[in-house]
Amino acid sequence: MANASRVLGDQVGSTASAFLAILAVHVIAGLTAVITGAAAALARKGSPRHIRAGRWYYRAITTVFATATALAAMRWSQDWYLFILGAVAFTAATIGYLHRRRHRPGDTGHIAGMGIAYTAMLTAFYVDNGPHLPLWDRLPTLAFWILPAAIAAPIITRAILRARKSPQASGPQVPPAAGSRQPGSPTHR
Repeated sequence: MANASRVLGDQVGSTASAFLAILAVHVIAGLTAVITGAAAALARKGSPRHIRAGRWYYRAITTVFATATALAAMRWSQDWYLFILGAVAFTAATIGYLHRRRHRPGDTGHIAGMGIAYTAMLTAFYVDNGPHLPLWDRLPTLAFWILPAAIAAPIITRAILRARKSPQASGPQVPPAAGSRQPGSPTHR
């Protein structure tokens, strides 16, 4: 494996062609996950936009984990912790995805899984790249590990509490068929 070097002004773990090819896919998947994860979180829950963005987010997180695994394997002694963070992100996203796909009651598992996955992904990014980013390079190393979770925890908690209060807390609602009577609705005479 070639030594660490700079590519396009950024420090990379290796200049070996296999490493750089996997890193390119990893970066594209990571950017896709950041954008689609934010889009899904900000879209109306159950809407076509939320569902589409969420599916792309899950695909991107899966790709990020696969490429992170390969990159960490190439530099295990330096990057083993990135594999752990990738495994946490992928596992949490899978739990959130399956919660929704298996129509589990409530949104807590879905919101927590997807939110924890997003947080783990950002933590891995900052732990690996924070020391090389402007302003971030002034923070202590511990901040890269703690800040993403410290910011995300209240946001995820608020989303869960709002979902529990929402009348649509069990996921997308199907409009009633014409002429059907909904429980609790007054009957028309």
